[in-house]
Amino acid sequence: MRPVWSGAVSFGLVTIPIKVLPATEDHSVSFRQIHTADGGRIRYRRICELDEKVLSQDEIGRAYEESKDHLVPIADEELDQLPLPTAKAIDVQAFAPAESLDPIRFGRPYYLQGDGAVAAKPYTLLREALERSDKVAIVKFAWHNRERLGALRVVGDAIVLQALHWPDEIRSSEGLAPTDVRLSDSEVDEAITLMEAIGGADVSQYRDRYREAVEAVIEAKAAGVAPPEAEAPAGQEGKVVDLMAALKDSVQAAKQARGETAGEGEVRAMPSKTSKTSKKKAAGKKAAKKTATKATAKAPAKKTARKRTAS
Repeated sequence: MRPVWSGAVSFGLVTIPIKVLPATEDHSVSFRQIHTADGGRIRYRRICELDEKVLSQDEIGRAYEESKDHLVPIADEELDQLPLPTAKAIDVQAFAPAESLDPIRFGRPYYLQGDGAVAAKPYTLLREALERSDKVAIVKFAWHNRERLGALRVVGDAIVLQALHWPDEIRSSEGLAPTDVRLSDSEVDEAITLMEAIGGADVSQYRDRYREAVEAVIEAKAAGVAPPEAEAPAGQEGKVVDLMAALKDSVQAAKQARGETAGEGEVRAMPSKTSKTSKKKAAGKKAAKKTATKATAKAPAKKTARKRTAS
């Protein structure tokens, strides 16, 4: 595993030479773009718009677009020589409780590896101090042409640099959540009961089933056989679900999945206004028909009674 950056962690007068290593890796399936007509690969070339020549990587620099017609060239050496304390070091700014960081601010994690024998003792000292105090170190560092914010925390026996988003990089959530929704205490209690019935789990047990399915399709097509077909999940679109009944049935299903005793349940759909109105109209017509039948049946009896009285 190749380091992505080398430098030092500095806090106070303590300096720890380190190498920064990626803590995660991407296992996504990669695709190439092709011409659908003949299967030819699509390639991208770096072409200068002035002389229309294809350029190699060492011929390409960078510039800031001050205006549409004016570019300001910036050399790599100029960026490397910026007057920033974070240009060559991961500079510790403060120490904070671990729970004070909102997870929404977390970015990519990196392992810090001590660089040489001189780093062993200060590295271990910082790790033990962070672990015993249950705190993280808030740091600044400059990578990829920008100064960034981060946190040093302990994972296992290693120190991890967790990149953090700046406060102004977090978008507001205002207006996203539903409003004017009324919930009863019993509904919330039942939801909590469902959470408890589902229980906790070891996150390491989960697998990327989407990637596995894509790989199965690729293997099948490469072997010249039909790819596997997945069963479409049964949908319940258009149904108004009785939320309380759904919660109770979900609790029972979760308990059964965990081997606990639970009664059988069924998710019930709430009748819509249209069906209620139709039922009322049908009931009204039935009652009217019944009344009319009774009136017709009684009429001859009354007529016969009148004839007897007349005679």
